[in-house]
Order: sequence, then C-alpha cells, then structure tokens
Amino acid sequence: MNFLVNAVKLYFNRNWTRQDMMSSAPIPQHARTSLQMVFLTLLCATLAAALGSHLFREEEGRFTVIYCLASFLWLHFTSPWGVWRRLLFLIVGAFCIGASVGHITEYFFEINQSAVMRFLHGVAIVFGCFLFAAMVHRERRQIYFNGLIQTYILMQLSGFDIHQWTLKAYVLLALFMGYLWVYSQEILYDARFGEIDFVNGTYAVFLHLPAIVVHAVRLCLGANIE
Repeated sequence: MNFLVNAVKLYFNRNWTRQDMMSSAPIPQHARTSLQMVFLTLLCATLAAALGSHLFREEEGRFTVIYCLASFLWLHFTSPWGVWRRLLFLIVGAFCIGASVGHITEYFFEINQSAVMRFLHGVAIVFGCFLFAAMVHRERRQIYFNGLIQTYILMQLSGFDIHQWTLKAYVLLALFMGYLWVYSQEILYDARFGEIDFVNGTYAVFLHLPAIVVHAVRLCLGANIE
C-alpha cells in the first residue's frame, strides 16, 4: 500500500515553479532543440493518426486496437538507446490509434469519421505552428503567442469546420494549446539535466497530463493565496 501511495506522490511531484513557468528569459539552445524535437515528433505522430483515421475501415477496428497495444508494448520494452526503433513503434501506434478512434467514435458517439479526421488535422496544425514558433523564437511567451496566432490563421485559411461540434472542437484545441504551454515547462526543466528522450517526451504529453495540470493549478492557487 505504501508503494502505491509513494508512486502516486512521485507521479504528481513536479519541481518546476511558477517563476519558471512565467519566465521570459531566452531558452538555452540545447533545451530549445529538445522542445523542437518533441513538437516535431508530436506532429509526425498526429499526422500518422490522421492517416490511420483516413484509411479506417470499420471491420478492421478490432485489429487496429490489438496492433496499437502491441506497438506500445514493444515501445515500452525497447531499450532507450534504440531511438529510431522506439520512434517507429510510436508512429505505428499513433497510426493504429487513429484507426481505432474512428471505430470507437462511430460506435459510441455516432460522430462522423470525417469529423474525427479533420479534428486530427487541427491538432496537427497546432503542433506544426508550435514547432515553427519554437524554431523562430527563443522565449516561451513568444513561442506560445505566435503559435496561437499562427494556428488561428491557418485554421481559418484551411476552413476548419466540423459542423455541429465546431465550437467544442475549438474550445478543446484552445485548452490543449494552453496545456502545451504548461507542458513545455516540463520539457525545459528536464532539459536542464541533459538531453531528454524526445520519444518519451512525446507520449508523456498525454500520460502526464493530470499531474502537470494539477501541479500548474496548485502553483496558480498558491500564488493567489500569497
């Protein structure tokens, strides 16, 4: 029982502070490179998921779930030194997730498959814009605000529209962009201790989401109390 409690505490423990999160100091080059690699990998994984969603066939849904689990198991048990193999398993897993999500949304929510694919395109635009902003700018605030503006412009130009839940999709993407800004602090903090594993950093975006959000809220509430 103590092991479980300690594991939960370790999961939610984050060492970066509100000052780190709000810092406007230029990002060191090695940390900036790590940030770019994570955004690039996220972009590739999202495009793979969008492709999987595009090639989705209802009768293949069960198999893609199995392939997805197998890919991530291989990813987990592959040595950290096998970076390109781990990247391959990640992309394959993302492709299978895209195909599996289509099966789930069609069955449980009756959401048109094309809507799912267009939403994934929107997420890819987010990652692409943040990647471009990280390549051009060195300050976190500039990366976030420029990524936000570029995302809005590209979505308007691409006619991003998914009918009845367009507003919900925009809200989700806006919240996710805010989360990316917070998550970037996690990457930059870890980069202080050396080069980070960008494959781990990619799927940690989703696996560590609860812990990072809770830590960020705790920092903001603590600042308000003070």
